[in-house]
Amino acid sequence: MAIRQVSPGQAASELAADPTAVYLDVRTPEEFDAGHPAGACNVPVLVLDPTTRRPRPNPEFVGMVQRHLPAATKLLVGCQSGMRSQRACELLDEAGYTDLANVWGGFGGADDTPGWKDSGLPVETGGVRRLV
Repeated sequence: MAIRQVSPGQAASELAADPTAVYLDVRTPEEFDAGHPAGACNVPVLVLDPTTRRPRPNPEFVGMVQRHLPAATKLLVGCQSGMRSQRACELLDEAGYTDLANVWGGFGGADDTPGWKDSGLPVETGGVRRLV
């Protein structure tokens, strides 16, 4: 299935219109703690390898999401710019999630798309809703 693309503003509107929708932030816990969309949940799609300090796929990503969020949940998936979240959407699509949208521009922005933070949307800090 082609993954639907939304801007941060569109994601905020969809979250406001549907109280069961979830913003799933797939950045690292450190990035999430530094600032994230208000009310977001965090499951990193990449983790830092402790030996090389380089990012690698999180082998627990899909399982963590499945333990906390049913496959029918409306998920607006974001990262820093929209690249990692696109990959996360593809993995969740393969796992049977049916209502997915990639938040292009994510938290920090991409190309000509301002991110969540620069769009003036509500931001929180700290590990408020980390699902790991």
